[in-house]
Amino acid sequence: MEFTELRYAVADRVASITFDRPDRLNAWTPTLEAELREAIHRAQADDDVHCAILTGAGRAFCAGMDMAVLGSARPGAPQSVSDDDLAQRYGYLGSFGKPLIAAINGAASGVGLCIALHADLRYVAAGAKLSFPYARRGLVAEHGTAWLLPRLIGPMHAADLLLTGRTVQAEEADRMGLACLLPAEGFLDAVRARAADLADATSPRATRVIKQQLLAARYQTLGQATRIADREIAACRDTEDFREGVQHFLEKRAPRFTGR
Repeated sequence: MEFTELRYAVADRVASITFDRPDRLNAWTPTLEAELREAIHRAQADDDVHCAILTGAGRAFCAGMDMAVLGSARPGAPQSVSDDDLAQRYGYLGSFGKPLIAAINGAASGVGLCIALHADLRYVAAGAKLSFPYARRGLVAEHGTAWLLPRLIGPMHAADLLLTGRTVQAEEADRMGLACLLPAEGFLDAVRARAADLADATSPRATRVIKQQLLAARYQTLGQATRIADREIAACRDTEDFREGVQHFLEKRAPRFTGR
């Protein structure tokens, strides 16, 4: 697939996926949706990619659904027909086996902010404005947002954002735990530096399994989670990455993880 509404690049083991409709504040379209899915699949298949950054071109992350699309008669994607988490419309983001970082460089609203919720780490630039304006558009919380948001920021904060549809500044989003605040100046460079450190310093195998643990923990008791952790710890001990993790520490050098 040739990308027309996003940019995809790889450097320092980090895939950068950039929504590229700055004249429309990177508003969501069916084309952008299809291209994001392809970009994530491309990053998943590339062994040289250890993590990915999702961000927006210009002064916005993603301002929600493009009103030209929302107001048209064009039908949307098929409705979910399965209760399987990863079979949902944006479930492929959760099944991405590498750390996914949302770099919210500017305004994020509606489906744009919903996409960011599926990231493992979220950073937001000071001054950015975030909102779930569904109630102010006569809509309801879409794509499982009402399920996911309380688990990330707590029931009261989630109810506040969803019922009022109000806009919050990045600083308040940081206090809620919605995203970690970083200075606006040099924002993307700071996120890229953190992503590069993650890609270089951590075991791809370990981060993949930890992501699986975090996803499964939403439904588990402490006892269930601990039994799985014990099993996975035992499995680690026969891996190349575990041996390298010990060796590079003892030799005081940078790690050379293989993901095996």
